[in-house]
Amino acid sequence: MPIKVQNNLPAKKIMEQENIFMMDETRATTQNIRPLYIAVLNLMPLKEDTEVQLLRSLSNTPLQIEITFLTTASYIGKNTTLSHLNEFYKTYDDVKERKFDGLIITGAPVEQMEYEEVQYWEELKQIMEWSKANVTSTMHICWGAQAGLYYHYGIKKHLLPKKIVGVYEHRVHHRKAPLLRGFDDVFYAPHSRYTGVDHEAIAACDTLTVLADSDKVGELLLVSDDGKQIFVMGHLEYDRLTLDYEYKRDSKKGLNPDLPENYYPDDDSSQRPLLRWRGASNALFSNWVNYYVYQNTPYEWS
Repeated sequence: MPIKVQNNLPAKKIMEQENIFMMDETRATTQNIRPLYIAVLNLMPLKEDTEVQLLRSLSNTPLQIEITFLTTASYIGKNTTLSHLNEFYKTYDDVKERKFDGLIITGAPVEQMEYEEVQYWEELKQIMEWSKANVTSTMHICWGAQAGLYYHYGIKKHLLPKKIVGVYEHRVHHRKAPLLRGFDDVFYAPHSRYTGVDHEAIAACDTLTVLADSDKVGELLLVSDDGKQIFVMGHLEYDRLTLDYEYKRDSKKGLNPDLPENYYPDDDSSQRPLLRWRGASNALFSNWVNYYVYQNTPYEWS
């Protein structure tokens, strides 16, 4: 997929090294087509890593996509330079008069807090409300999925006895759903979270469908009946080494983290982790862009 980004975005160079076709602003102006406009509300602390992960995930269809990165105005993280945020990110106030074909709301390291205690919760609620009329389809990831379920459906989260971390087997339901096209009956997905959601409340919600879940870690993929809200409880966008980085970071801090399950060969953290979810990740993002965004968005927003 030709993804249009600012010419000097650092993630662009990484994508080009991986032979992923990135289109800069100069090249895009020569194509007389309308790109899909997708906004990414990046709530992760290491924003540049998340940029690379999501750009890579969005790179597998022939559609041209123009990415707008968003950050919160009510909270400025300490792990990304202000110069990077000022040059490559916008806030809700910058885009609230615009329409977007798609929106991605990432996870965030705040899941052990109550939603109302999160510094940018009111701003996030404003964005999620705005998305109902200004975005064709929104994909919520991990904490972003929990927050979306809480805001749109009142479904609460709860602390787990211990952190879920690792790569888990999931099974597919409702195979005819467009989001699942190309998926195997069983596939793997990474998780890294301290909280879960209310299973009974999800089952009782007649406008939500669970498309994939796991006996061990619960729901993974959920979709609203109108396709405007997609919820991904895990991290299919993660790189091979993301869980490895988190585990070794927490080990250095003396936090004694559990070894990620089903991740390292022979559970040996000195070995290169197995990558078992890239096919499912490619199918998920490609299907979302094609069937829930491109096929449903108007050519001209009114």
